[in-house]
Amino acid sequence: MRILLTICLLWLSPLTWAFSENELITLLQTPQNVQGDFTQQRFLKSLNKPITTQGKFVLLAQKGLLWQMEKPFTNQLRVKKDGIMQWDGKQWVANGKMGQAEQISLFLGLLSGDISGLKTQFDAMLVGEAKNWSLTLTPSSLLMKQIFNHIEIQGDSVVKTIVLDEKQGDKTQIHFDNVQQNQPLTAFAQAALE
Repeated sequence: MRILLTICLLWLSPLTWAFSENELITLLQTPQNVQGDFTQQRFLKSLNKPITTQGKFVLLAQKGLLWQMEKPFTNQLRVKKDGIMQWDGKQWVANGKMGQAEQISLFLGLLSGDISGLKTQFDAMLVGEAKNWSLTLTPSSLLMKQIFNHIEIQGDSVVKTIVLDEKQGDKTQIHFDNVQQNQPLTAFAQAALE
């Protein structure tokens, strides 16, 4: 029934004809690497002001993500399919408290355009065109329904913003700026993600 409804909605939506999920996947998975700056704001319902962090990121196709926080303090995380690790100044150290497999897979999927992986846990609605698109993910799995109300992703040739609207009333907004594709990686990023 859900498949039938989805097909009907796809046929009836003129915006979907203009830009399909397959075109979005191709667009986001074309670059070998994407890097730039990020600003993350975490709005907790218990606080008046958001918690803001800033830094740099590197996403290497089929390898993972390097998340280099610079403000308010430095912290470097590596997110790969096998888990999240933190740089201690000498080596990468696993920290079991930093995430679960589903969350790792979700985050990598959000940035890399792995919509097929996301669709196992979310219903996806894409509107717009290649130069200005918006993807709304509504939880369909029991686990994700317990965590999120929905996730909004917007971008052009790359992801520009991600908004995570959580069940308990908290919200996370991530904005990506100065984004470049297929530029040489620093030696540290190359070593971290290979």
